Amino acid sequence: MVAAAHRSRSRLSGILLLLASRTPNPKPLSSAFSSSSSGPAAAARIRADEDGLLSRRLLRLRFGPPRGAAADAVESWARERRHVSQPELRRAIVRLRRARRYEHALEIFSWMESCNFLELSPWDHAARLDLIAKAQSTSQAEEYYKKLQSPAARRAASFPLLHCYVTERNVHKAETFMAELQSCGLPVDPHSFNEMMKLYVATCQYEKVLSVISLMKRNNIPRNVLSYSLWMNSCAQLSGVASVQSVFKEMVADDMVEVGWSTYCTLANIFRMHGLTAKAQACLRKAETKLSPTGRLGYSFVMTCYAALHDSDGVMRLWEASKSVPGRTPTANYMTAMLCSIKVGDISRAEWIFGSWEAECRKHDVRVSNVLLGAYVRNGWIEKAERLHLHMLEKGGIQITRHGRY
Repeated sequence: MVAAAHRSRSRLSGILLLLASRTPNPKPLSSAFSSSSSGPAAAARIRADEDGLLSRRLLRLRFGPPRGAAADAVESWARERRHVSQPELRRAIVRLRRARRYEHALEIFSWMESCNFLELSPWDHAARLDLIAKAQSTSQAEEYYKKLQSPAARRAASFPLLHCYVTERNVHKAETFMAELQSCGLPVDPHSFNEMMKLYVATCQYEKVLSVISLMKRNNIPRNVLSYSLWMNSCAQLSGVASVQSVFKEMVADDMVEVGWSTYCTLANIFRMHGLTAKAQACLRKAETKLSPTGRLGYSFVMTCYAALHDSDGVMRLWEASKSVPGRTPTANYMTAMLCSIKVGDISRAEWIFGSWEAECRKHDVRVSNVLLGAYVRNGWIEKAERLHLHMLEKGGIQITRHGRY
């Protein structure tokens, strides 16, 4: 009996080790570059690059030393082609950034700077500052910002530097920097104010969110969807549902803003937190009418909101609706549907969705099976977990991320 218990613990340890190997999906990052260019020739070069020319050559480089490998690769590319364009280089930098090859991307900027015929644009400086912060430190990003001479470059680079302070939850530096921007006469747009409100929400300083909104109104700075969402969430924390509904009415009356599915999801979550389930469900029904027939993003969000309400019918309705969107269903969507099914207590439905994914998948990504493994382990179903684990091993299970496989 002791031996059996020991074997059970060993199997459980092995399964938990596999679960520990999963990594969260990286948040999507907005690029500071514009890959657009003038003329059909430049567009053709970008399309050719997307097919794997310069970017793939750079992505094949190894991480780490020797330094200068990316610059050498670009130099070699330029010699072979006898020409290299900024759209090509920017596209390569974007792909390196998405793959978290920050040092390699910075090397390309250094190479561009060394060329007499290539001039860095304000947005190039903004992206370079962002990469410096990621690859090195915020203090070095600050030093880079101080060296910028062009007002246009400083204006463009101010947002990624402010974002650094917000990410680090450094309220003092963020507030000081915003004051400097305003005193220098640099225009401050809604995005910068949104960053400040995100910082105040993250640090539970909800009263300051209301102060930011008042400042935006006094200076005739328009609010966008995110502004209203942060405002409503802060009101929910400070004074309850009535004030949230008042903000929503103001948003509906704002001709500059379109009320979409994300706003109704925000309202639904607020109503849910205050125990108003019927109102939350009504908001989600409204959100469903705002979903795009060609975009998948909203379906996963609304599905997750239904799961939070333990509404299994809503979860399955959104899952079925999402499958009507043209194109191949991404692995992440299968994982979301499985997680939501498990949350509402329908593990058998999650197993069915897993089977649907397995019938369509090209590679057996263990992140998907890990969703079921976690449910099995939490319920003490060790034998089921072990069978699934062995099944994935037989199928050659691998972990796939946006940047490749492990």
